Amino acid sequence: GLFKIVADKTPYLTMEEIIRTIHIGPSRLGHPCFYHQKDIKLGNFLIKQGEQIMLNSVEEINGEMMVNCGVIRDHQNHSFTLPFSQEGEFYECEDEHIYTLKEIVEWKIPKNRTRTVKLTDFSIKWDSTNPFPKGFYGSLILKPVYEIQVNVLKERTKGLIIHPKDLDLTSCHRLDFNPSCVRVQLYSIRFLMFPAERKVLNCALSESLQFKNILQPGKTIVIHKKYQASRILASEIRSNFPKRHFLIPTSYKGKFKRRPREFPTAYDLEIAKSEKESLHVVATKAFHPPYEELSSVSVGDQFLVHHSQTTEVLCEGIKKVVNVLACEKILKKSYEAALLPLYMEGGFVEVIHDKKQYQVSELCTQFHLPFNVKVSVRDLSIEEDILAATPGLRLEEGITDSYLLISD
Repeated sequence: GLFKIVADKTPYLTMEEIIRTIHIGPSRLGHPCFYHQKDIKLGNFLIKQGEQIMLNSVEEINGEMMVNCGVIRDHQNHSFTLPFSQEGEFYECEDEHIYTLKEIVEWKIPKNRTRTVKLTDFSIKWDSTNPFPKGFYGSLILKPVYEIQVNVLKERTKGLIIHPKDLDLTSCHRLDFNPSCVRVQLYSIRFLMFPAERKVLNCALSESLQFKNILQPGKTIVIHKKYQASRILASEIRSNFPKRHFLIPTSYKGKFKRRPREFPTAYDLEIAKSEKESLHVVATKAFHPPYEELSSVSVGDQFLVHHSQTTEVLCEGIKKVVNVLACEKILKKSYEAALLPLYMEGGFVEVIHDKKQYQVSELCTQFHLPFNVKVSVRDLSIEEDILAATPGLRLEEGITDSYLLISD
């Protein structure tokens, strides 16, 4: 089913309380929005009462933990920072997006609080596998059952302990590898000043890593600075498991061509559509609608996806509103209007008409991720471009990681 989130009416009294409670991350799901009951003056910048504040990330600035925020005014983003110590009454904004239960569990349930959601759409099949009573379209209160916390990189006096999961040096880190410096991903670590010397107490590394000698236990390393880098999380397109995953730097100089995407539901079509071009798909699975007002789908039917809307249907003599996707069915010499329910479990494959080659930065700005591509021109500045040898890549999302720049 698909759910809408009910905004929490209990205020947060400091920015630190929000950060400790709400999930904030690099994906679109990790940017929660809040508003403040009064104006907040920050130097020459004024955050107006009730204005929507988006929380983007957390970083340490001059020894103080800060939250990178933004507001939209006249279609322009204005960025600013708020300290953890910022006090006030911050309320969660109404969220108009629709989420799957998995997305809500992973991103939208606050720690030590419950989350109320409303069921918006569900399959017509009310059988023993359906946890809801027949005809149920009410609200649910979700309570977290457990919480997992992983301490990725720890500092002990003058030493560093690096565990296998702490050192996320995947294949694509080698794309811009410098033998004299290694970039180690970390989640939280504080130093008073740089450069700083630290002794490696323990480090479990794969034997295949060509720079493992730098991080030998007992060796002293120099930590030059902490910084953030933008990368693209990508996965290998293949039917068998396990799949390889990559972190592609925005500096990657290779070029990509688009590959068809697959969509398991009509809701995925709604997320993938863009204003740049019409989304053209072919159905790979038949669908028989439960209501006369909705369209049937046969294998091989082609559609142009337009927009989502609501429509009234007649269910056992009672009118009800259903969220649908407005499309055009492509016939031999004409088009036919079609309405597909967002909860429709079908199968669609994208039809690609675009033959252009793109840089990775162009793909991220011009299209909605996730996105399927293949390297058409390898990066000639890299001795071994492992991406070029991959049959297909799925660009999952853009992320911003914190790193340490170190040398031996």
